[in-house]
Amino acid sequence: MARLPLEGIRIIDSTYIIAMPYAGGILADLGAEVIKVEGPAHTDMTRGAFLGTFPDNVLGDDWWNRAAGYNMLHRGKRSLTLDLSKEEGRDVFRELVKTSDVIMENYTPRVMRRWGLDYPNLKKIKPDIILVSNTGYGHSDGPYSQYPAQATTQEATHGLVSLTGYRGDMPSKAGAAYVDFLASWSGLLGIASALRHRNRTGQGQWVDIGMYQMGCYFTSEYILDWTANGRNPTRIGNRHPSRAPQGCYPCSGVDQWCAISVGDHDEWTALCQAMDSPELTEDPRFATASARMEHHDELDEIIRPWTQTLDKFEVMERLQGVGVPAGPVHDSKDANTSSHYWERGFLEKVDYPEERKIGSRVLMTRSWHLSKTPMPIDRPAPTLGEANNDVLQGLLGHSESEIAKLDELNIIAKEPANTPPPVVVSLSDQVEQGRLAYFDPDFKAKLGI
Repeated sequence: MARLPLEGIRIIDSTYIIAMPYAGGILADLGAEVIKVEGPAHTDMTRGAFLGTFPDNVLGDDWWNRAAGYNMLHRGKRSLTLDLSKEEGRDVFRELVKTSDVIMENYTPRVMRRWGLDYPNLKKIKPDIILVSNTGYGHSDGPYSQYPAQATTQEATHGLVSLTGYRGDMPSKAGAAYVDFLASWSGLLGIASALRHRNRTGQGQWVDIGMYQMGCYFTSEYILDWTANGRNPTRIGNRHPSRAPQGCYPCSGVDQWCAISVGDHDEWTALCQAMDSPELTEDPRFATASARMEHHDELDEIIRPWTQTLDKFEVMERLQGVGVPAGPVHDSKDANTSSHYWERGFLEKVDYPEERKIGSRVLMTRSWHLSKTPMPIDRPAPTLGEANNDVLQGLLGHSESEIAKLDELNIIAKEPANTPPPVVVSLSDQVEQGRLAYFDPDFKAKLGI
């Protein structure tokens, strides 16, 4: 079997939530040894109810090892607990730095400085170390640099929510915290670039990520419009500044939709033909792009009755077949049962050890392939502190008595400290509360697990 690209690289992943933990999971897919470091009293929020779900909606005896979000983000890693708020924990961390290639952290800037683990101090320990710092606003003297942040609030700071929402209504966040994923992919590029630089020069470096800057790129045309023209856009819902008709149209079934976007006269003519309404092409209200923009509400009233009679996938196939951009609105079930996703290898079954009582589960992999380097998920996410002894004794050479002392001081642990289990609400109650659209009792059979 071909060697994986990052075999022999050791990465210390002292990060939380989504952005860099997701990057760490991909780095593990690529062959790196990724050691996730968490404090016993400061475990990753994704071990709880932060991302919402547990296998079969059951907490189990070790709920902190079972959460779906945690298991998806941390596949292939090892787990070491270290209380970095105590000097004994930081001493062990410094030992780890000496044996590692990359350190990832996502604390606010003051934290690593206060602990003496910022880049100037880390490179004294290991001159060629690569440090990745993921913060909301970057390490600088700028007025926002000390602010904590997460992707859901950053959408406001970088301006997306001023654009997202319906006309005349309040600003709205996107459905998912997508800036986390931009930060993750940027972190991967930064690590690859820093490793290449180190291979060529022998020098490490600091990869300093400011998440809000990546979000700004996705509003760049509007920022430039103000810079060039002094104009601020209004919110337009599912519509587009120049394409009409455009929107999500209801299809047959409950809460089923298909997105349609017409960009020129040929696409408009093809849509009219597909709807068996060729006469619309002669209607002066719709004869030009500007006229269609002006009469968009009337267009929606014409298109909606047609789409409501058809399955959303049929709408897509009919329109794609005649050159009209269209796509069904997938929900979670559609994504997990998509034959295309499975054919691409984007979804993969992972078997857990019997003692984990999780069984076989489906995880997302990567959106790209390497043609000569297959890299299936190596192993499921680890239990908390699973690698404590292996790392402390096998890698760092600590004696059993030293490890026992760390355990006694609560520097290491295999259970979270003072963390109550999350409350699990029945699926039917979640539907009634509006937290779920529906649940499918036959999901395992449909996934083949």
